[in-house]
Amino acid sequence: MVVRISPWSVVRAFFVCRRISYRVPVASLASACILSKHCHARPATVMSSLLVRKYSTAPHQLLPQDVKCEEEDLLGYKPEDFYPVRLGDVFESRYRVIAKLGFGVGSSVWLCRDLDSGDYLTMKVCTRQKAGAAAQSTSEVAVARHIQAIDGEHPGGRYLRLMLGEFTIHGPVGEHRCLLYAPLGMTYTEFRNVLPDRVLDKALLQQTYQLILIGLDLLHQAGVVHTDISPNNILLGARDPSFFSSIEQSESENPSARKVLQDRTIYRSQSMPITDGTPVLCDFGAARIGEGKFRGDVMPDFYRAPEVILGMEWDCKIDIWSIGVMVWDLFEGGRLFYALKNRILDDEQHLAEMVALMGPPPRSFLERSEQCRKYWDAEGRWIAATPIPEQSLDTREWRLEGEDHRLLLEFLSKIFRWLPEERASAQELISHPFLMQAHEQLQRASTS
Repeated sequence: MVVRISPWSVVRAFFVCRRISYRVPVASLASACILSKHCHARPATVMSSLLVRKYSTAPHQLLPQDVKCEEEDLLGYKPEDFYPVRLGDVFESRYRVIAKLGFGVGSSVWLCRDLDSGDYLTMKVCTRQKAGAAAQSTSEVAVARHIQAIDGEHPGGRYLRLMLGEFTIHGPVGEHRCLLYAPLGMTYTEFRNVLPDRVLDKALLQQTYQLILIGLDLLHQAGVVHTDISPNNILLGARDPSFFSSIEQSESENPSARKVLQDRTIYRSQSMPITDGTPVLCDFGAARIGEGKFRGDVMPDFYRAPEVILGMEWDCKIDIWSIGVMVWDLFEGGRLFYALKNRILDDEQHLAEMVALMGPPPRSFLERSEQCRKYWDAEGRWIAATPIPEQSLDTREWRLEGEDHRLLLEFLSKIFRWLPEERASAQELISHPFLMQAHEQLQRASTS
């Protein structure tokens, strides 16, 4: 399988556009804002129009009502939290639902067709507006408005999936926010799993990382911290709309299996094909905006940076930490940190594994949190009961040899630092020799 991601011109454009400026401050989060041609300006309280119910008359598989499926398997699932979308529904007299693409604790996700333009869109229908769901959708809106208000030609915008528009609908129990996006392909977790040995090859990793870091540089220059970077939140782009027309045709000819209940129908999600676009960083529901430091428990469990585990202040460098950890998920065929005791996430085990890879933390790091006293003495010596594993970055990186191995370790050493301020920035990592290797090889091939 040959996957081509990045023309050299994109990376070259990044170095021309290193700095961006701001036209307006962070927009107010209180009001709804239409961000593109895909959404008409309508009051957020207007009831969405559900005009078209006819879709496919082909037979479909009925799932047993006593067996959980899809969102019903989520921990703490409550059916009233999810809006009962049906295939063929038309929202805002414009967006026709074609297929279900997925679900999560905060939303269900659908492929739609814009009846005005004919374009395909992804619509995220958020769970009813309780505190957690409202905060996530508000963050998505805020980041989109903030980035789109920036005056500049930074090429990173093409590697971020920002909301295109939004509206609110009334469900049987409360309101639901609907967010519109450009449609994309499968996640990098799904993409990795269909590749040989379920890992990216070196060139694909390098190209993917270079483009995601260009997008991340835009975020960080704009004062946005993603906080939730992982292969689940990186999607393959899709230049060719035929990928989505094939889903529409498939749903028409061979409708999705479904469970029909009294108050809703729960559909099986469609599997996404491998698409032909560049990687795109998605899901800003947990993002923070601001130039200062933040506090709070963020990041996926096994991706947590040491400052997050220890309750310290943190900033955009936690995203850089995630970039390093993700190398193992995508390229090394496993997790960098296991961080479990008796199958339960354990901070002491997690920190012990970090000591094995980075050595003892400096005194200046230990002084930033009282929690450090549980694990280290004043000189940075490990005093906790959990033993330090016998491992290093050199032994954990096993796929490459020689100069390639050395360059990857050098790249990772710029990331895995106790002090966040000592970690490389996204901009610095973009031009690291390990990532530039793929483009140098492409250049040589094009001139030979």
